[in-house]
Amino acid sequence: ALGANSPFLFGKELWRETRIALFEQATDTRPEELKAQGVRPRVWFGERWITSIFDQFEENVRYFPALLPITEEEDPVEVFERGDAPALQELRLHNGTIYRWNRPVYDVFRGKPHLRVENRVLPAGPTVVDILANAAFYYGALRVLAEEDRPIWSRMSFTAAEDNFHQGARQGINARIYWPGIGEVPATELVLRRLLPMAHEGLSRWGVDTEVRERLLGVIEQRCLTHINGAEWQVRTLHQIDSAEQPLDRRDALREMLRRYVEHMHSNEPVHTWPLD
Repeated sequence: ALGANSPFLFGKELWRETRIALFEQATDTRPEELKAQGVRPRVWFGERWITSIFDQFEENVRYFPALLPITEEEDPVEVFERGDAPALQELRLHNGTIYRWNRPVYDVFRGKPHLRVENRVLPAGPTVVDILANAAFYYGALRVLAEEDRPIWSRMSFTAAEDNFHQGARQGINARIYWPGIGEVPATELVLRRLLPMAHEGLSRWGVDTEVRERLLGVIEQRCLTHINGAEWQVRTLHQIDSAEQPLDRRDALREMLRRYVEHMHSNEPVHTWPLD
């Protein structure tokens, strides 16, 4: 919701983060018959909370056939027994063809195996400082949520989380979000009253300097107060150009909006500070 930055596709104003719907639809090759049978799409939010990485890999095998029949010569059991980390190339390749928006990944880096979670939700831009602010907010809030005595996933249904995800993508910064103990509230209000203090605390636990924390989360705060993120700036600017200049072709207005976007992007000033005229 806060980071939405792709409101246009082929000249049409669509979702505030159209990238989500575009990727889900463009990669969904299931005919209606298979959809009715419950066959899962390869791009999805998921269908339940998982408590172990094994849950995900079991789902992968159960629901998704391998796209590429490739096998490696490595014997992972033999590699493990001699004290090394198996590459598990087949598992990694298979997991790489299933695009959960938050995707746990097994990998080996410099000989050390690890698990990580790919957050594929956060949009890029409009500026580097906006990207850093998004990441700081996400990792700060995540730290606190993960360490709570009663974690969020024990208080919110998976269906509610999925609905929040799509509402944020569809409505952007104007979305209304469900939160346990509060109910449905504007995303900006939820951030200002609940999640932003949480992000400050989380970054403090990570050891982030106060000056850096205040700078980056201040961008998030002002974005909420002004109700301007990348998507809103693009939409409002386009409408302003349409109204003021009455171009013969809407593509002219889109080109002018994009020209201004690129110009402001190189300033590295947060998008909520960009002029709308």
